[in-house]
Amino acid sequence: MRYPPETLDYLDLVNEARALDSGAAAGKTVRLAILADFATQHLVPVLRALFARNGVRVEVYEGGYDSIDSEILDPSSGLHAFAPGYVAVLVASEKLKGRFYQTEERADFAERTVARFTGLWEALRRAGTATVIQGTYVLPSERAFGNYELKVAESAGSVFAAVNHGLAAAARDAGGVLLCDVDHLAAEVGRRNWADEPLWALSKGLCRLDYLPLLGQSLVDIVLAAEGAIAKCVVLDLDNTLWGGVIGDDGLAGIALGDFDEGEAFVSFQRFIRELKRRGIILAVVSKNEEANAKLPFREHPNMVLREEDVSVFIANWDNKADNIRTVQKVLNIGFDSLVFLDDNPFERDLVREFLPDVVVPDLPDDPALYLRALAERNLFETASFSAADRARPAQYREEAQRELARTVFTDIGEYLRSLEMKIRVERFTPFNLPRIAQLIQRSNQFNLTTLRHSEAACAAMMGDADCVPLTVTLSDKFGDYGLISVVVLKLSAREIEIETYLMSCRVLQRGVEQFVMNRIFELAARRGAERVVGRYIKSAKNDMVKNFYAGFGFALIDATPEGDTVWALAPAEYEPRTVFMTPLAADI
Repeated sequence: MRYPPETLDYLDLVNEARALDSGAAAGKTVRLAILADFATQHLVPVLRALFARNGVRVEVYEGGYDSIDSEILDPSSGLHAFAPGYVAVLVASEKLKGRFYQTEERADFAERTVARFTGLWEALRRAGTATVIQGTYVLPSERAFGNYELKVAESAGSVFAAVNHGLAAAARDAGGVLLCDVDHLAAEVGRRNWADEPLWALSKGLCRLDYLPLLGQSLVDIVLAAEGAIAKCVVLDLDNTLWGGVIGDDGLAGIALGDFDEGEAFVSFQRFIRELKRRGIILAVVSKNEEANAKLPFREHPNMVLREEDVSVFIANWDNKADNIRTVQKVLNIGFDSLVFLDDNPFERDLVREFLPDVVVPDLPDDPALYLRALAERNLFETASFSAADRARPAQYREEAQRELARTVFTDIGEYLRSLEMKIRVERFTPFNLPRIAQLIQRSNQFNLTTLRHSEAACAAMMGDADCVPLTVTLSDKFGDYGLISVVVLKLSAREIEIETYLMSCRVLQRGVEQFVMNRIFELAARRGAERVVGRYIKSAKNDMVKNFYAGFGFALIDATPEGDTVWALAPAEYEPRTVFMTPLAADI
């Protein structure tokens, strides 16, 4: 969650929603459809307020009560006229229990239920490019068999669990489908507490109104993650954060780190941090310490879970932590709002909040045994995708440090780039790369000319569009493989080529990738006899670094808006090819 649970008060959020200025400008607008088999009137204002807290204006389509199937399957429904970017399909356990208890055919009940939803997902995919957010069912608290319930395959408990597992398994294989784990939310507060049986009987409300903000925040987290607002790096303090005590004073044998007392809590915390690294979160250390002392536990303590090679940026000195975090941000070249700073010291947390307000700084409790609970309550690491590329990301940043070290021995940038022995591949979208393509589109914010967010389904549709050239760029060098680092979408017409989407990972800046790609775009334009290449820049809160991108290639400004959006054009005959220092592995686009 972007906000602590204590700030998620239902009545406060309703009042916030009422006070919203519908005409006020917002940094971003999302179109969200809510389809449910329960009454959603109480949920919508909560969503509006929570999105507004994150600087996002949400346009909501609220489907009719229990009209999920008809809204999706009827091409003339209000849902399809609304053309949402996201469709949340939310379900009530009371509805499923009603169908379950009335049927004698229970052997395949879970399979049939899952098939219903996968069919609806497919219908949405055929109709458009919206991302589906599928809710899970809250497991029933009543048990006809008591503790024997899960041993009976046709019991309600077993069937509901099978439905949820089936939905999760199907979503793994379905492009453009995310999960909202409502059962997890209910379990967090207790399923008996979550349910409000009188409210269901009276007005078909999903749960107690007190807990509806938890569902709203979960939906907001999912959408924001899909829109690219994710944590990319955890910046860690050391003393009393990764271990108990002060390494400089207590020595290696004196710090608390092991199987008993508070030492066990720090081990558990480190295990979770390592799991974050495994899923692609970059780890950095910022510690007020002598470097040799700070690195000693990583190298020699037998109970240390994290090792030095797990950390991409390691800073140990006596400078203030705000300045050191600025160094981390500069080295990693990611936004400050992608950083999460974890420190046991309230003074250090307040200092970073004061000087770096975009950095996420959760409070950590005094007891280290409660660190994990505090992080779980904030849901700081929501993501909308996971791939092999994510696992490789921390290693890639370590490789980048090696490149920067190698760079210091060269005085000529051309010699340095030649020394990297770069190999580049430019090719059309492939089905294999679709998940990574969609992920890069969602996450790229700084080097992103338009910040248009294409879903995986939309990317798949581009592959069959004769008037579209959707391209990916991959790069490797002697130090390692960057993987897929850029996405370019070209729109073709009789007279021109429009660069509809152009984004790139900031990890490969100043390597010559954008020059190589632009050479290829103009080669294509010349082959097609296009009169000009047109590029657009749509200003966002984070992409100021590329506002003069087209000017740097000699494009002429042909249109501009007061908001800062610009349109540029250049004739192929006027383009001057750039010198690049890389070997093409596939240049035919």
